[in-house]
Amino acid sequence: MRFASHRDIARAVERGVRRAGLPIALSAGFTPHPRISYAGAAPTGTASEAEYLELSLTEPCPAAEVQARLDAALPDGIDVIEVTERSAARDDLQLEASYWQAVLPGVRTDQAAAAVAAFLAVGSAEVERLTNKGVRRMDARAAVASMTAGPEAGSAPGAGNSVLHMVVRHGVPAVRPDDVLAALRKVAALAPASPPVVARVTQGPLSEVAAGGAGHAPPSRGGMGGSSPRAVPPRGGTGGSSPRAGTAAQEQEETTRPGADSMQADPGGTTSPDMPAAAARRSAYDQLPRGAEDPSRGPAPGSLTGDCPHARERAERQRVQW
Repeated sequence: MRFASHRDIARAVERGVRRAGLPIALSAGFTPHPRISYAGAAPTGTASEAEYLELSLTEPCPAAEVQARLDAALPDGIDVIEVTERSAARDDLQLEASYWQAVLPGVRTDQAAAAVAAFLAVGSAEVERLTNKGVRRMDARAAVASMTAGPEAGSAPGAGNSVLHMVVRHGVPAVRPDDVLAALRKVAALAPASPPVVARVTQGPLSEVAAGGAGHAPPSRGGMGGSSPRAVPPRGGTGGSSPRAGTAAQEQEETTRPGADSMQADPGGTTSPDMPAAAARRSAYDQLPRGAEDPSRGPAPGSLTGDCPHARERAERQRVQW
């Protein structure tokens, strides 16, 4: 199940909801979809024991009945651990961090501990990841709240594989375990003999996740395999987004707009009086009110839109001649 993508999990959950006969609510529009939302999906290649999703139902159903029916309808490897009903008085679920375990094949415990010490000693560890929007650069060190290394369960401290225990904060952009492992390879030349086996054990508030990670608790069900929807978070947000998500998105939108770097604006949204006239030109992303004319756009000679006084007459004469 660790090689199933988030879309595969979402498709399996949607089919399981239909197979279980739950009264799922549908979205409005020409193509209605089941109202199912997810929080902080695990990346492909990693297992998880703490996945959260929210189901919107059209009629009240007991939580125990929803859990039993959905768990029986889902395929093997996806287990519903807990279902809770959202109430208006319940606070939103705060998914601020995740506790990850990574088994490093062929790496001794002393080597892993030295790499962890070198990683925690640096001020920043930037890594790059190729996405569908290009190469993104992020600081893996800033996202790691804590990290320790220990031996794998059942092996001697000086032999066998080692295990990394790390608490990673949720942020924008999201730092994934493979980003942290890439930073360890860059900072301390940590290179396992084969790809690490990574699993998410818990996620939630940073204080609770850090306290749980300090105990190095093993995965609760099924070892380190499988992806389990754990609970239903409250409506109104998945809880995994950072409070700065909106600000970051606005900043990115402003920096990607043509000519945005030359525009000067005050916090109220009006341009400053000393702004040059060339910088005040509207970009392709700005819209004018209907019927208004853009003073920065010059006439288009030869067009049929009326910008040229005799354009329509000239075109009519050419049509008659042809």
